[in-house]
Amino acid sequence: MQRRLTHFSLSAMSSNLAPIILFVYNRPEHTRLAIESLKNCKLASKSILYIFSDAPKNENNQEQVKSVRKQISNLNGFKEVIIEYAKQNKGLAKSVIEGVSSILEKYESAIILEDDLLLSESFLEYMNKALFEAKSIDQIFTVSGYSFPVKIPTDYKHELYLGFRSSSWGWGTWAAKWMKANWESNYFEDILSNRKLQKRFNRAGNDYTPMLIKQLNGKIDSWAVRWAYNQMMNNAYTLFPKKSLVKNIGLDGSGTHSKKRKRYVVELNDFMPDFNSLNELELNEEINRRIKKLNSLSIYRRFRNFISFGIY
Repeated sequence: MQRRLTHFSLSAMSSNLAPIILFVYNRPEHTRLAIESLKNCKLASKSILYIFSDAPKNENNQEQVKSVRKQISNLNGFKEVIIEYAKQNKGLAKSVIEGVSSILEKYESAIILEDDLLLSESFLEYMNKALFEAKSIDQIFTVSGYSFPVKIPTDYKHELYLGFRSSSWGWGTWAAKWMKANWESNYFEDILSNRKLQKRFNRAGNDYTPMLIKQLNGKIDSWAVRWAYNQMMNNAYTLFPKKSLVKNIGLDGSGTHSKKRKRYVVELNDFMPDFNSLNELELNEEINRRIKKLNSLSIYRRFRNFISFGIY
């Protein structure tokens, strides 16, 4: 049974909902399923939806992008739908950074989605509630609807937890915190020779530092690892629900930046956490140890990173 919202009513929340930002590209079937799922969320009809559609990178993507754009051209089921069609390919990182920044210039907070996410019916309720309740907690930079498939200790009594790890699978943030981020590459270069800083960053998983160095070397183009670094430098956390309200269906190798990763697959839960203890939450070391282990690289991949980048 879902709990009633405690600090303000659903009708009050409906008058000031966070806008939803959806990034789409070239996966028509994933996009169709993601939008259907979003439309089924409570509060969807009262929410403004912004869609950012990236342009084809090459001729091979043109028909798929055209198909996605046809799908989104006549959407209903939302309070309003506003679509921005890129004229030239930006890539996911630039699309997200520019898109989120443009919306957060106009709104206090936002909910951000990509085209490969299935959502619980209570996802929008949870996200709006979390963004409202946690906005004045300086150490929370990200609200996540996804929760990692790790076993929660039996003696952990809360329905929310804090994590070092950031999350890009159904998340939200506030303008005041997003604007603290520095996206320039020279901001991250301190980590190259600073083992202490690398260790601190890798509290969330030892894949983080290699990802950031690959970003610096132009091997990948990721907004998420840069946001995670900014979050770490601000001594901030992500707020997670105990049960996942988001399922990623893009872990099938179909995306530009996605690989087959079965270890992140979760069950979808229609779940509204109890927020009464939010201000009492402290970082649970055991939960974060398990999240770190889930995101740790194999010995082979760590060795390859050492050979390529001098980090292990």
